Amino acid sequence: MVFGRYRNWIMPAATVWLVFFLLAAATGAEPASISVRIIVVATRERAENIAEQLSKGADFAALAREKSTDSTAAEGGYMGRVDPATLREELRDALRGLGPGQVSQVVKIPSGYALLEVLAKDESSTINSANPNQYLPLAGRGGLRYSAAIGGVSEADAAMQVFPKPSGWGQDLHQICTARQQSLAGAAERLQSWLDPAGSNGGGSPPPADPAELLYDLAQLEAYEGHMDAAIKSWEEVYNGGLRDKGDATLQLQEALGVAYLHKSEMENGAYTSAGDGCSFPPPRRIAYQKPASSETAIRYFMQFLDKKPEDLEVRWLLNVAYATLGKYPEGVPAKYVIPPSVFASKEDVGHFVDVAAAAGINLISMAGGIIVDDFDNDGLLDIVTSSYDMCEHLHFFHNNGDGTFSDRSAQAGFLDQLGGLNIIQADYNNDGCMDILVIRGGWQFPMRMSLLRNNCDGTFTDVTREAGLSEAVSSQSAVWADIDNDGFLDLFVANERGPLHLFRNRGDGTFEDISRAAGVDARGFAKAVVAADYDNDGFPDFYVSNLNGDNLLYHNNHDRTFTEVGKQAGVQQPWASFAAWFFDYDNDGLPDLFVTSYYLSTDEVIRSYLGLPVHAESLKLYKNLGNGSFRDVTKEVGLDRVYMPMGANFGDIDNDGFPDIYMGMGNPSYASILPHVLLRNQEGKAFVDVTTSSGTGDLHKGHGVAFADIDNDGDEDILTVTGGAVTGDAHAFRLYENPGNGNHWINLHLVGVKTNRAAIGARIKVTVEEKGKTTRSIHRTVGSGGSFGASPLEQHIGLGKSTRIMSLEIWWPTSNTHQSFTSVGLDQFLEIKEFAKDYVKLERRPYRLGGAKREAALAQDWR
Repeated sequence: MVFGRYRNWIMPAATVWLVFFLLAAATGAEPASISVRIIVVATRERAENIAEQLSKGADFAALAREKSTDSTAAEGGYMGRVDPATLREELRDALRGLGPGQVSQVVKIPSGYALLEVLAKDESSTINSANPNQYLPLAGRGGLRYSAAIGGVSEADAAMQVFPKPSGWGQDLHQICTARQQSLAGAAERLQSWLDPAGSNGGGSPPPADPAELLYDLAQLEAYEGHMDAAIKSWEEVYNGGLRDKGDATLQLQEALGVAYLHKSEMENGAYTSAGDGCSFPPPRRIAYQKPASSETAIRYFMQFLDKKPEDLEVRWLLNVAYATLGKYPEGVPAKYVIPPSVFASKEDVGHFVDVAAAAGINLISMAGGIIVDDFDNDGLLDIVTSSYDMCEHLHFFHNNGDGTFSDRSAQAGFLDQLGGLNIIQADYNNDGCMDILVIRGGWQFPMRMSLLRNNCDGTFTDVTREAGLSEAVSSQSAVWADIDNDGFLDLFVANERGPLHLFRNRGDGTFEDISRAAGVDARGFAKAVVAADYDNDGFPDFYVSNLNGDNLLYHNNHDRTFTEVGKQAGVQQPWASFAAWFFDYDNDGLPDLFVTSYYLSTDEVIRSYLGLPVHAESLKLYKNLGNGSFRDVTKEVGLDRVYMPMGANFGDIDNDGFPDIYMGMGNPSYASILPHVLLRNQEGKAFVDVTTSSGTGDLHKGHGVAFADIDNDGDEDILTVTGGAVTGDAHAFRLYENPGNGNHWINLHLVGVKTNRAAIGARIKVTVEEKGKTTRSIHRTVGSGGSFGASPLEQHIGLGKSTRIMSLEIWWPTSNTHQSFTSVGLDQFLEIKEFAKDYVKLERRPYRLGGAKREAALAQDWR
């Protein structure tokens, strides 16, 4: 039996989303290299057809632009120069012996079927790529061990790519949903027909691949849907059909089966639908699954794997997690494989955050998605809106009832036809005093329309995307609102993974114009975050763009609706593999600093960080603003030189000390990727310390949209997160972690622009406080929704520590370039301040207990 597809399973497991992860940048001396083009398509049949056209003289670059599903298609498939020695084995084999102008045979890679062309040196030197971040999805970096791809996202996306779709389908949300559903069903039916021993494929062409490969793909599609029994049956059939002693293929199947049984066990025991302390690692109390059989089977497969490859950290980690589900961690784990609880211990105790989502009536089970927390009906209470990566799931609107509970008003709000959307952000784009919503779609997938939802100020929303001029389909999960020209209207900057960045200028009449090219910001790259801040305090907002592979970009505002890219000069181009990002003043010196995460699909690298072992991947980056247009990398000196795998992330002040803290949700699409989310406390702008375990916020399941908000008006910020993965079988319960309180002072400011945009986005706040001993300090904030994946309220909650009084409260308004200053402001209150007003207005907001009357009963009931 041939099982060549899986020979190199420990190498990067690329998906249609994450083609990037087949490469990490080469380091050290300049290697011997060749220039390469690539075409990737979803099926072997399509690849063979393209190969035939190439043999008849068709142009490789033209076919790449027309047919390739790779993100390099717009560049004619141009990868740049690569070192063959660093390539995946199957790609290295395909290129071996090829000379300039020659094309490889069809080669199977995890993201599809590829053809490679070697370019002549003189030809490659003439290519003027419009993409400053050339994609090199061909190699593995040193000893980087990428996570096993278990869960079927690659297979599902490939099925979607080849499914016949009507013209303009990317503009119709219901057609997108239908295509997803039918493509999944059709792919499974085709695989089953090819595997039917009775020949139910009608006597047509023979199966396109080895039956073991087809059966493996079928298992992946079943796993995608969460049909774990069916997936396990197929994988065990492959395993028992001659692959028990086939080297790496055996190891892959043992890990796949271990992961599948572990995931099944979690589903059987309610871990995804009734989240609780048992979802955290290490668990704060001993909890054992009531149905342990599947966890026990998972352990057997993991142990079989480790008997042959005992040094593998990913499977060793999964073994520890499996024992934890049985209530046997750490003492039950074989001593040579145990990962001690001490490596997760918190150095500080910030109090235990309790998840009260279900008690509060937020009964949401969802895939990956975004979140906005804000007041959408102007009743002084913060509501919750969520989106989902599921192309068939509508937006959810949870109305704050003001008594500790929420009501699902999705239908009343008009959200039932707003399907999908990996992320969402808010703004009052038309300055009518009511918060509007932008839904961003297509990230990791393919171009889809956005939705601009105008708030009608009556509890309903109207989709005005087309009328507003924002209907162009993009592949995006990130956007930011900023008034680039200080005309009082918020403009929109949108990331793109499969084309140029988009900057839309708000005309002020409810419509937008795309000025990307004229503004000089239409770079191409796999953009994952776009964020804004006036980093040089010149009165105009600038933009930072993180790219999943390539240099990050810093666009300086030239004050004339154009921008200059200054990332290299400013020293903020890294990491090479970036994801979430934001500006924040982490040390309260009045200058916006820059935080940007790295993102590698490697559980192995994360566990290495926990264990203090050498790593091969980049850490995240914290850049301190030096005030002269440049930044300094302070990652190591503040204790952030760690490798994580963050997706959703945001910042807030968990202890009201005035210094912003960080929460990151971890994971990747694979079921094998289960890592605790991370809460990092800011120690007075000098260092960050991990307080995940003491806070109880280390959920193991996929973390996406994150928001910080004082959701219960009690004077401290709670953490809200959409928890769930990128496949149907990884949907998870929403989390609302209630802050246990801290005793420090605070103030909450709702700013209202008059000449400046109504939502006051971009306005700067400075609070100067006197502390015990008569010392003073200043705390700085800029109005915005926080990070790039999840949106906190635009009202600003500001911790004041143990201050004895507020000496002054100052606000700078960008459009009018005016300042307000207030003295004798009381502590611990909610205020509204309008631009130009001589005084502030105190808001009466009553605190309430989350969960209301149902709280104690819900929390007393163990989720098992």
